Amino acid sequence: MADTRQEDRTEQATPKRLDDARRKGDIPRSRELSMAAVLMTGALVLYANGAQLATSMRGMMTRALTIDRAALDDPAFMTRALGQSLMAALDACTPLLMALVAAAFLGTIAIGGWIFTPAPLAFKFERLDPVAGIGRMFSLNSLVEVLKALAKAGFIVLATVALLMGTMDQLLSLSDQPLVQAMGNSLSLTLLALAIASGALLLIAAVDAPYQQWAHARKLKMTRKEIEDELKESEGRPEVRSRVRQLQQEVARRRMLESVPQADVVITNPTHFAVALRYDDSRMRAPVVLAKGADETAARIREIAAENKVTLFESPLLARAIYWTTDLGQEIPSQLYLAVAQVLTYVYRLKVVREHGGAWPERPSVDVDEKLASGPQRRRRR
Repeated sequence: MADTRQEDRTEQATPKRLDDARRKGDIPRSRELSMAAVLMTGALVLYANGAQLATSMRGMMTRALTIDRAALDDPAFMTRALGQSLMAALDACTPLLMALVAAAFLGTIAIGGWIFTPAPLAFKFERLDPVAGIGRMFSLNSLVEVLKALAKAGFIVLATVALLMGTMDQLLSLSDQPLVQAMGNSLSLTLLALAIASGALLLIAAVDAPYQQWAHARKLKMTRKEIEDELKESEGRPEVRSRVRQLQQEVARRRMLESVPQADVVITNPTHFAVALRYDDSRMRAPVVLAKGADETAARIREIAAENKVTLFESPLLARAIYWTTDLGQEIPSQLYLAVAQVLTYVYRLKVVREHGGAWPERPSVDVDEKLASGPQRRRRR
């Protein structure tokens, strides 16, 4: 279909598509980077531990080729000697083997990261499709793999020719040298060969690793329609929308309750409604609603206010009026300026009396228009 062609896939993959591909084991990998890491690590370990390894191998060969005459009559001697030689060889090569395993692992996860999934091992009938197989044979990825193979072969041939031409005399003279000297020179030549091979592979890996990441991102690109369908699928599920709304409400409620200690006064219904107000004459034109709620939320607002010594002022009409007319973070309407000013004046006088003593202030009688406190539905009916 036209919308599935690569030229129509102009949009970067969404996080969901990337996660789905990762769960299926579809991540970028560079085999050349892993091979280069293994060869380079082998060269470094042999350079650092080559002398000890050569000494251990020499001792193993000496012990293996030194046979006591009496041992020739023991039928189990050869089996026992072979086992000892294998254990000695394994012990001598353990640092090298461990380093190679670590290098192979780290080189593999260098791009794409670590993932364990059995999905790539699952049987898929489409893999038996001959048409799809032919398409893969003549794809861009196959062409790149052929070019990489040719480049590796070319580098190896050039490196081998250069190594042989440069070390021919040393190679021919190995047979005339004492054993210890010949083993040391052989190790030096091996290190040189590994360094040349790993350098050649490293050059290829420097190109292949970025290419694999680019090719993987290109393969997972999406069309606009695919992005729209994914968005509809993720947002269209009722349970997803419900869960998102629930989380949003919980976060908003938690933030609202955290602001209650900053309020100057909490006006209550006294039980069904609670509204927390704050007023700063240097930054605000009118008091602002920090928190409001009904029933359980109102009870929680009162509890937090009592715990933080925020004044509670009981005024059913005023509490309902602010609750119905003002949203969180908004200033109260001008129709409530006088009533709220009376409450705040009373609260400020209470604070002064509590801190410095004096006559207890008279509680104000707040006058509020009942229409503002009747709620939106009743106001519309009227």
